[in-house]
Amino acid sequence: MVYEALRETGRRVGLYTSPHLVDLRERIVVDGRPISGDAFGSWTERLLPAIEETDASFFEATTAVAFADFAARGAGIAVIEVGLGGRLDSTNVVTPLVSAVTNVGMDHTEYLGDSIEAIATEKAGIAKKGVPFVVGETDPAVADTLERVATSHGATVVRVAPEAVYAGALAMEGAHQRRNAATSQALLAQLPASLRPSAGQLQCGFARAWLPGRLDRRGKWLFDVAHNVHGIDSLVKSLEVAASPRPVHALVAVMSGKDVGAMLGRLQTVVDRIWITDPPSTPPWRRQDPYRVIAGGMSGVEVETDFDRALQRVQRGAGTVVVTGSFHTVGDAMARLPGFRPLG
Repeated sequence: MVYEALRETGRRVGLYTSPHLVDLRERIVVDGRPISGDAFGSWTERLLPAIEETDASFFEATTAVAFADFAARGAGIAVIEVGLGGRLDSTNVVTPLVSAVTNVGMDHTEYLGDSIEAIATEKAGIAKKGVPFVVGETDPAVADTLERVATSHGATVVRVAPEAVYAGALAMEGAHQRRNAATSQALLAQLPASLRPSAGQLQCGFARAWLPGRLDRRGKWLFDVAHNVHGIDSLVKSLEVAASPRPVHALVAVMSGKDVGAMLGRLQTVVDRIWITDPPSTPPWRRQDPYRVIAGGMSGVEVETDFDRALQRVQRGAGTVVVTGSFHTVGDAMARLPGFRPLG
């Protein structure tokens, strides 16, 4: 949303997001155009000595490629999404014009800590001295933690009122997107006046902003990259109010380290049948045995370990097919369905 609003000002705007769904180039975009394959290869080759010397991770290397590409393509301003946490994230080398945290959930606990407060502390590590820090979190205790840490870094904290939602037109579905839009609006308001979009530019940008795989409806298909309990809760709330043709079938694969029992339990309240599967693109160390997922027994849940067969079975007799659980689940499905690839 911030990216599209800034594009309305006529500037050349870069966007760095993660992870991707099908094509790595989805992560690095300037003015609607992803980095070319040739440019990605060229920058990787040029940066390889530094990548090897520093033993950079995949994400660290990709971040370096993104920044190089933005400079080469003349991006005047860029919107940078943090990767895992914040404090130790490779994107945190940036001193931004403004930074923000939308909300905090129990995710990536093996890296960020086993409590909401610990995770919030890590995320608030992006706060910088003298830089506005926008807090979109609605839980007062979590918001207090974010503010305390950001203030200790010398940031100027701006808290979005817990009840605030954006009332204008949005391309993306879901009540949570209206909250995200309110946070985005607050972030844009903290930019220097010379860079700040007008009210009309903001409205046009927000009305156009869209990302594949986020409550993404395409005919009978609904793709959503919800990959933790917080994300599934948002998906469930959207399905509760949507008039989706029945029966609703769900294709689900969740990576290790997630509270899959809670995620499936919530999903079962709004879908008629669930297929648990194993996306081919999931790294071996993040795979979760689908049979262990339902070891305790769950009615209305089936296992189909072969992803292609699962994709065929979930469609049979379905009025709506929901694909969710991880970026790998959604990306692997989109890669196999004609015309659904994010980059065509």
